[in-house]
Amino acid sequence: MAPMTNQVATMFDLLTEREQLLIYELVQRLIPDDIATADDIAAHAAAQAEHARGETVSMDEIDWS
Repeated sequence: MAPMTNQVATMFDLLTEREQLLIYELVQRLIPDDIATADDIAAHAAAQAEHARGETVSMDEIDWS
């Protein structure tokens, strides 16, 4: 573990459980949730290729129920 990471973990352990929950919620909101996996990138490339070929579904064809 990196020195600063270790220091933060130690500080976090000193907090009460309620404080830890609050800090955890805050950190979750600060860290972006946009990390793409190799599968995500491949699926996105495939979808872009389908779209480029005109293989799309109209909004009217989607069942929104």
